[in-house]
Amino acid sequence: MSTPIRIGIVGYGNLGRGVEAAIERSEDMDLVGVFTRRDPADVLTRAASAHRMEALADYANDVDVLILCGGSKNDLPVQAPELAARFTIVDSFDTHARIPEHFAAVDAASRAAGTTALISAGWDPGMFSLNRVFGESLLPDGDTYTFWGRGLSQGHSDAIRRVDGVAGGVQYTVPSADAVASVRSGERPTLTTRQKHTRECFVVLADGADADAVREAIVSMPDYFADYDTTVTFISAEELARDHAAMPHGGFVIRSGVTGDGATQTIEYGLTLGSNPEFTASVLVAYARAVHRMNAAGQIGAHTVFDVAPGLLSPKSPEQLRAELL
Repeated sequence: MSTPIRIGIVGYGNLGRGVEAAIERSEDMDLVGVFTRRDPADVLTRAASAHRMEALADYANDVDVLILCGGSKNDLPVQAPELAARFTIVDSFDTHARIPEHFAAVDAASRAAGTTALISAGWDPGMFSLNRVFGESLLPDGDTYTFWGRGLSQGHSDAIRRVDGVAGGVQYTVPSADAVASVRSGERPTLTTRQKHTRECFVVLADGADADAVREAIVSMPDYFADYDTTVTFISAEELARDHAAMPHGGFVIRSGVTGDGATQTIEYGLTLGSNPEFTASVLVAYARAVHRMNAAGQIGAHTVFDVAPGLLSPKSPEQLRAELL
């Protein structure tokens, strides 16, 4: 067996814990350690040792790939270029509108250092991105539709919890069954934001809060809920803990088009995820394998999922892949 790929994890929230669990299932990888801004004594990992972020300087020769598990808003824009200047990295940056500028910053640092970086790995961006490319390339006369859910949205749930009078809450994104059915039939409808998804909010009121005021603040919130049909259901803290602790998600990418003399063709890729962060972590780990191989082949600089051959994700050899999966 070849030498295991040595992995370091930066950040140890839900995503970092998922990466650690995924590495345990990958026989060709070893986890060197977890690197955190918290006191390592307070970080209870599954098996690996925890270290302060500053300790990364001592591991330059001991880590093949760093998997960055911080947030896209504040962590990754700073950490990814900084760490790509010293390590081969993978991140899950998911602010779609800022991907070009994030790519440019990471690419400059990575090329100067001779490292390899893979940005924006996950399921969207990531797996859904690939399937949008497949659909557009194979059916140029067509339309692409992306539906998310039914799933818990961490960003929208955070927005709910910032509303005055809210003690706790979660939000689920739900695809419109009518819209999905129309797309699957090949009708190629023009759909507004409101027609594609609804939003379901489950909220625990703070003591003395006005339920009507809280509901109105949520459903009228710009950029989050104002453009959607949104329902708000008030529940107890016990119900929130019992019924809404998991983080399921998923969705569909559908390309509907025509070929030849007008034959209707539909391509669909779907995910049903019991744990959003654990699946994202599994994607990150597979791409860590790929970037390690790319770096060994001299493919430096930043890349996205569009640039990675699928075979590089697999622990199997090219010979095995041809014999077993082709």
